[in-house]
Amino acid sequence: MVAPKGPRCPNCGEPTDPVFKPFCSKRCKDVDLNRWLKGAYSIPVVEYDDLPLPDDEGDGRP
Repeated sequence: MVAPKGPRCPNCGEPTDPVFKPFCSKRCKDVDLNRWLKGAYSIPVVEYDDLPLPDDEGDGRP
């Protein structure tokens, strides 16, 4: 059997429904919204407070 081509739901992998695009159902859309609201999705950051400043490196520049 050949799998249907086209976009898949990012939550469960089912084919998307144009009404709930890019999801397959209201449930998967609500699950994704809940993850956003709870902060489950995040972008990793580097704390620059822990890095040395250019003038701290001893290169003689102010």
